[in-house]
Amino acid sequence: MSENETKIGPNGGGSLGMPWFGFSRNVFGEVAERGVAQAQERCGKIKVLSEDFAETLSETYASNARGATDYGLKLIDISKANTASALEFVSRLLDLRSVTDVFNLSAAEARKAFDTAAAQNRELFDLAQRLAQETGEPIRKHVANALQQTS
Repeated sequence: MSENETKIGPNGGGSLGMPWFGFSRNVFGEVAERGVAQAQERCGKIKVLSEDFAETLSETYASNARGATDYGLKLIDISKANTASALEFVSRLLDLRSVTDVFNLSAAEARKAFDTAAAQNRELFDLAQRLAQETGEPIRKHVANALQQTS
């Protein structure tokens, strides 16, 4: 390199012979400082959003656990009711003396079991639907909140 390339003049280059294009070194320092400040600001926003998301996941898991517990308890209640009904049917069946009575009782029990199963399925469906809504609600709120913060 020649001596002219190593000198820094008003429009001269640095030690690598690259020109500054009329900018002072302070301009690059200011640009770098602004870039660092923007990066720190964005990192702060990301940190807040990730903390919010962690809280949202916690709420979601808690809601899901409550809903799953309610659903499990409902299944236990249904099982208990169905078992009691089956035992009652067998008990009444053993007391019958004629084939006609057995067929009549069986038909009545089949209608009753069908109606009961339909009602139980409606209850389970409603419970599952509520579970899905309650589990998804914290996530929906978080996404809406995140979209508002970014815009």
